[in-house]
Amino acid sequence: MSKSSDSGRDINRFDGWVVHEFARTGGFTALVVLVSIGGLEVVPLRSTYFHVIGDDLDWLAFNDLVRGAGVKWDGVVLMPVVDDHGGPVEDAKAREALRELEQRIIEDRLVINEGHFFDKWGRRMKVEEAEAQ
Repeated sequence: MSKSSDSGRDINRFDGWVVHEFARTGGFTALVVLVSIGGLEVVPLRSTYFHVIGDDLDWLAFNDLVRGAGVKWDGVVLMPVVDDHGGPVEDAKAREALRELEQRIIEDRLVINEGHFFDKWGRRMKVEEAEAQ
């Protein structure tokens, strides 16, 4: 059963975001970067991508997918990309875009805010600049 018709979903939670993003794009490739969060640090751990061709993915199913990464993570960055005609991108383009995203995040953690950043419970977050005291 598709969730697209449920316009009352909260896009500040993962489940609502998937529905909204799929409705907006008609399908996309999600670049995924798992991160650890501690003190003033957000550290990239593992990354992958997957193609979204429907809106039935929920937070529990997503957690099952990323459990295979084998790391303890605190947050996830999701960056949707689409091809020139809309829809998911080819695998080679997704791999290239993922490498670029990884490098940009390493250079500047605020790049995370260009995508969609969720905590381990599927709630939206934001990275803010902070200085150690």
